[in-house]
This record gives sequence, C-alpha cells and structure tokens, in this order.
Amino acid sequence: MLHMGSRRRIRAVPHCLGFYSPFRYPLMRLFGSGKSLPESNQELSGILEGDEHECNEQISAHVKTGRFERALMLYHEMKRHDMEPTVSTYVAVLDACAKCSALSQGKLIHVHILKNGLQTNPFIGNMLVNMYAKCGLLEVARRLFDKLPRRDIVSWSTIISGYALHGDGQEAFRLLEKMQNDGYEPNKITFMSLFKACGRMKTLDQGKQFHTLVKEKGLEFDQHVASSLIDMYAKCGSLNDAWKLFQKLPERGVVPWTSVIAGFAQHGHCKQALQLFETMQQEGTKPDRVTYVSVLQACAGLMALDQGKLIHAQIAESGLESDLYIANTLIDMYAKCGRLDEAHKVFLQLRGRDVVSWTALIAGYAQLGRGQEALELYKKMQNEGVKPNKVTFLSILKACSSISALHQGRLIHAQLIKSGYDKELFVSNTLLHMYAKCGCLGKAWKVFYNMLERDVVSYSVMIAGLAKHGKVQEALSIFERMMQQGVKPDKVTYVNILKACGSAAALDQGKLIHRHIMGSGIVLDVMVGSAVVDMYAKCGSLGEANEVFENLPERNLVSWNALIAGHARHGHAQDAIELFEKMQEAAIRPNHVTFIAVLSACSWAGLVDEGYQLFQAMCKGFNIIPTMKHYACMVDLLGRTGNVYEALDLINKMPLQPGVPVWMSLLGACRTHGNLDVGKGSFESILKLDPTNNAAFGIMSNIYSAAGHWKEDGTLRLQMRSAGAKKLPGRAWIESNYRVQTASAI
Repeated sequence: MLHMGSRRRIRAVPHCLGFYSPFRYPLMRLFGSGKSLPESNQELSGILEGDEHECNEQISAHVKTGRFERALMLYHEMKRHDMEPTVSTYVAVLDACAKCSALSQGKLIHVHILKNGLQTNPFIGNMLVNMYAKCGLLEVARRLFDKLPRRDIVSWSTIISGYALHGDGQEAFRLLEKMQNDGYEPNKITFMSLFKACGRMKTLDQGKQFHTLVKEKGLEFDQHVASSLIDMYAKCGSLNDAWKLFQKLPERGVVPWTSVIAGFAQHGHCKQALQLFETMQQEGTKPDRVTYVSVLQACAGLMALDQGKLIHAQIAESGLESDLYIANTLIDMYAKCGRLDEAHKVFLQLRGRDVVSWTALIAGYAQLGRGQEALELYKKMQNEGVKPNKVTFLSILKACSSISALHQGRLIHAQLIKSGYDKELFVSNTLLHMYAKCGCLGKAWKVFYNMLERDVVSYSVMIAGLAKHGKVQEALSIFERMMQQGVKPDKVTYVNILKACGSAAALDQGKLIHRHIMGSGIVLDVMVGSAVVDMYAKCGSLGEANEVFENLPERNLVSWNALIAGHARHGHAQDAIELFEKMQEAAIRPNHVTFIAVLSACSWAGLVDEGYQLFQAMCKGFNIIPTMKHYACMVDLLGRTGNVYEALDLINKMPLQPGVPVWMSLLGACRTHGNLDVGKGSFESILKLDPTNNAAFGIMSNIYSAAGHWKEDGTLRLQMRSAGAKKLPGRAWIESNYRVQTASAI
C-alpha cells in the first residue's frame, strides 16, 4: 500500500539499534520514545518484575502500537533475565525488525529461534521470510522460503511482496505464476504486493491486467486493494485512472483518501492535494499519520507556510506531533519554506532523531546557502553516532558547494567511497558540481572520467564549471563529445555553453549552437532566449542580440539586463539608457545588475549628470542599496571626466569600506589625468587591501614615469619584486576555424 511504502522510505534504521549491542546498552533504546532515563528505568523494572506472560504481552502491545524499539529492548531484557519468549513474541519482534529495518537485531533473534528449534513453526518461518525480505536480503529470504516445510498463501504473498518492495517486479510476477501452479490463488495481500511492483516499475499495462483480475474476484472496491490500485496508477503517472477509481468507491476511508492525496502531491499537483485534504475532513474522514505527511509534502511543494502551520497545529491537537515520521516531514516542510528557525525548533523537541531528521535539517541549511551551519550539523550528527545515508551525503556536498568548502568536500568524498555510494550517477553528478564550484577542475575531471555512466547533467555540470573558470575551449570540447555520445543537451546545457561562448567572444561557435537549438525542437523560451541574447551581446553582435530579443515570446529581467549590458559594454550608452526606460514601461522592475550596466554606460560615455540621476533613482526611487560595484562605476564616471577630487570625496563619504575595485577606478583616472598626489593615496589604499596587486603596481609605475619621477619609479619596481608581484602580459581570446584559443597559444 502507498502509506506503508511511504513509511518504509521515510523511517531509517534507528541508530540505537544499528550501532549498539543490545546487551551492553539495554536502556538506550528507551530514549527514542522520548522518555528520560529515570522514567525508562522505572518502566523496565515494572515490566520485568512481572511474569513471562506479562512480558510477552507487553512486547506484542508495543509492536502493535508502533513502538518497535521498546519492543526489541524488552525482548533482549527478557532473554537476559532467562525469560522464555512465546511463538507470538518471536512473530512480534520479527515484525518489529521488518518494520524498522533492524537487520542486525533480526539476525540475532533468528539465532535464538534456531537454538530453540522453532524454525519449522509455520508462523515463525513466514515471519523470518518477511523480515529478511523487508530488510533487503532477498537471497536469504528466498532460501528460507524454498526450505519451508509447507507453504501457504501467506508464504507466497510474503516473498512476492519482498521482491515487489525492492524493485524486482519481474521476479514477483514469476512467483505469482508458480503460486498459481501450486494451486494457490492470489488474495488481497498478493494483489497489493503486485500493484506495488507495477508502481515501482512503472508498468501501467501490467497493472491494468491485474486490475481486471481484481475485478473478476470482486476485490476492486476493497478499501486496501483499491488504495494500492490508486497508488499504482498515481506512481505510473495515470492520475486520471486513479481519480476515476477513487470516485467509484462506495466507501472512502482514510486509506484511499490518503492514496489519492499522496498521488496528486507526488506528481506536483500540490494545490489539488490540499483541496482534497480539506474535502476529506469535510466529509468526516479523520486523517492518519500518512495523510498528514502527504499534505505536509504538498505544503512544502507550494511553499505554503501558512497552510503548513495550520496543519502543524492540527497534528499537535491529534497528539501525533512527536511521531518521528511526521516530525521529520515537518522539519522538511519548514526548511523548504525558508523557516529554518521553525524547522530547528521541531528538531530540538524531537528526542528520537534518526538520520532522516538530521538530513532534513542539513538539507534546509544547504538549500538556503548556509553551508557552514549545515557542516556543523553534519559533524554533530556523526558525533551522536548517526550514520549518514545517500541523501545526507548529497545535501552536505551541496553545502560544501555553496561555500566552496573544498577540504570538507574531499573528506566527504572519501566517506562516499567507503560507503560505496560514489559510483551512483546522481552522487557522482553532485560530486562533479562540488569540485567544479570549488574551482578544483582536476578532481572534477577525475570524477567525470571514472563515472560508469554519464547523463545530460554530468556534461552540463562539467561545461558550467569549465566555462566559469575560463576553460572555454575545454567546455566546447565537452559539448562536442556530449553530442558525439548521443546525449541530448537540455536547456541548462545550452545556457551553460552559450555563457562559455559569450565569455570568450566566440561568435561563430555561438551561432552554431544557436542554430542547433533552433533545430533541436527546444522552444526558445525566456531562459534559453536570454542566454542567446547575452551571448550575442557579449560577442558584440548587437543587431542579432536585438533580433532575438524582439522575437522572444516572453521577456524577463534577465533578458532585459543582457541586452542593456551588451549595449553598455560596447559603448552604446544612449541605446542602453533608452532600453532601461523601455524596460520600466514594460513593468519590469530593474535590479542592482541593471544599474551596474546603465551606470557603466554613463561612465564610458562621460554622461556625468545622467549617471548621478540614475544613482539617485536607484537609491531613493527603487530602494536599492548600492554595492561596491555601483560605487566603482560612479568613481569611474567622475574619474573619466577629470573630476578626480569629486571621485575621492565620494569614496570618503561611502557607507561601505572602499574595496580594491573602487580604488582601482580612481587610480586609473589618476593615470589618465596625471594626478600624482591622489594616485599615490589610491595606490597605498590598494596595497593595504592587496599587497601583491599586479595591476596597481603597473598603473602607479606609469603615473611615476609620466610625471618624470624616475627615482620613485625605480623604488616602486624594487617594492614590486619584494612583494612578489609581477606584471602580467595581456591575454585575448581568438576564434580560429571554430576553435577558441588565447593569443599566446597561436
């Protein structure tokens, strides 16, 4: 069923079961229940003071109410006190191991069963098969199944369910045939397992065939069978079939309601999922824990914080707030809605945290760019003995990418290799992204070459990383290799390769890629279209940039900025300003990037008054706080027009601590206008911030030479050598025969 499958996916192995011996740390298992040590001791003592019958009853009660950790703890304490479990108790604790994937505990209980000679008991035999199958050891489960002295419908359904659960639907179907050949007809549990297999494998036609068989047996409207059918249709993407079946149900309990809500939420129809949730309650059906998880996931998908809070309040009223499954989803919902304070609050109130709890919070910090805090949480998680899973690794690698934490990223890469996750495609792609973002292209290449398979994401990440760090020809070569390998580029690939062409002014290559886009069937939407405009603009082909811009079906801030910046960069100041005005007429609000472009245009054209007016409009009209780049543009504008002292006065009045770009703008103006005094002051300010700035030494040397101060120039050159700075040669990109090279390489 959907809700059982979802629960298994969310709940992880409790760390207290996976990492501690039940005999060395018997009381630690009670912490997951939220009880303090004194309370746990008191409860344990009370139970053990009773007789064997009472202990056996307590274990079964704990399993029935989902308190698996406490059930397993009590079982081991019984054994330690020489109390003998009953067959029912063995069945219960094996069920607990299956439901919380406590494989090591299940193996130990299996040993106890063998010692007591109970392995031939049909109930225990079936439950052993179930435990190993649910924990992923299908070979062991199959071996035990084949050795069963007598197989019944439960045995067959259990093994079929195991294969279905772990994605081997073909074997599940083969076992169904064998079961029928043995004279057993599928029952409700069998069909539910088969529908689960169809959902996992996305085999809609096969699912429909089983649906026909269910109809013939009169089970179509059974609440649990119908729910698994709805879940199968939803997982196969056939929401229409799921909805039709749901509407036909004569009675709609919480399970079918939850299945259809989850189906809509999982396929991105989050608004409809929330509407269904409201209708369900209006019809008097009370949500269960899985329903709450599904609607919280819908809230996360919509970033519907207010609705999420209302559902949280409802959960608290129902007494389910401490449920680990729900609490983990609450953490995830708040994190995805950007409310890390609320997510952290739920996390801190949760006593029985598992790997999912930690991962949800770490992912939230990573997604919001707070990588350092994510790394600190990751360290705490490991200190508490919680082993990371694949999702944890992916989240923490994203955190490393966001803050360029290369050292930590390498350590995590080593952990991935030990865990065996490093060969998985999605993990390798995330590693690629981390190394590329951190500028460690050598390691990125190594990961790329060692990948067992590569998809469009792998190529796109490499292209983006190479382009960002100036390796334009290598980026273009990767793009060519991608095409040769038959990997079809997507929109992100095209955007990245167009950026590479633009940064290298590789117009011919850019044109080829533009033609390829037009022939690929990809719609030139605002994202790809803006990248094409930007490429043409950076390459100086403003006519083609204008043409593409005019033909875009939709224009956003990015496309306007690309065109404005292109005109500004190539000296078309008046055109840039006119575009800026048209952009506002089109109800597109400029941002800080827009103003950098138009202020630069004014600077290059010497439009002092226009520049001042735009700067004032940015600060007062649009409430944009000027950055260092805006001040650098204004200093450059004043400096280019000879207003060196006004530029210095602006710097002195800046609310920010002036950075190197601002002082470099002023120093350049001093060279142009021969102002030695202001130039010396600017140069000294630069050296305080960057003692080995090559460009600053070169400009100051020119100022001294132009003023005839040869002695000072000689002293400066000695200072330059002692500081380790050296004059770098200029470099230009040259496109020759559709290849991009640096001038020095030709």
